[in-house]
Amino acid sequence: MKIRIVAGGPEHLIPDLNAYHSSPECVWVGVDRGTLYLIEKHIIPNYAFGDFDSVTDIEKRKILQTQININQYRPEKDATDMEIALEWALKQNPEEILLFGASGGRLDHELMNIQLLYKSRHNSASIKLIDIKNEISLHMPGSYKIDHDEKYHYISFLSQTDEVKGITLEGFKYPLRHAVLNAGSSLCISNELVNKSGTYSFDSGIILMVKSRD
Repeated sequence: MKIRIVAGGPEHLIPDLNAYHSSPECVWVGVDRGTLYLIEKHIIPNYAFGDFDSVTDIEKRKILQTQININQYRPEKDATDMEIALEWALKQNPEEILLFGASGGRLDHELMNIQLLYKSRHNSASIKLIDIKNEISLHMPGSYKIDHDEKYHYISFLSQTDEVKGITLEGFKYPLRHAVLNAGSSLCISNELVNKSGTYSFDSGIILMVKSRD
């Protein structure tokens, strides 16, 4: 199962979702205003989560008229609508969860949505936050292969712990071998693959990988 969660972030930053709609195993989830966005793009979500305080009464009636499994919550709660939707998604044991409409709006929500990637630490599901210019994912110690993706020119690595030890980059314009990447260091910003694929590995710490383009 592959789950796509769409929140109500700035619409101009949401990529063409049809590119992520090919698999019959896809389950679409709308989060608050993201539900309306999906409906207007002719993608009827399977589920919707939220307090729906970001839509008008008319827009909410439009959502309710569809055959969506709607999970509505009070605005006063201890988790964001996105976190509630992601927690539900993880319980479905999917192989992949993609988050859209989760960046570029309120900075507190954007930073929180990036921190939600930490929930991938104890799950087998791959979780990525995607907008029109970026793909963000969190990685634990290990060795990974990365293929060239024409959508993203740059590949950056940010330490999410005090330090990341033993980071090695092969097949990159700026290679590294058993280096230390400290929190707050820009050592691994704006790197590029020089071949069709490369590898990155590290021994300890947590890394946020950002694929991006100008």
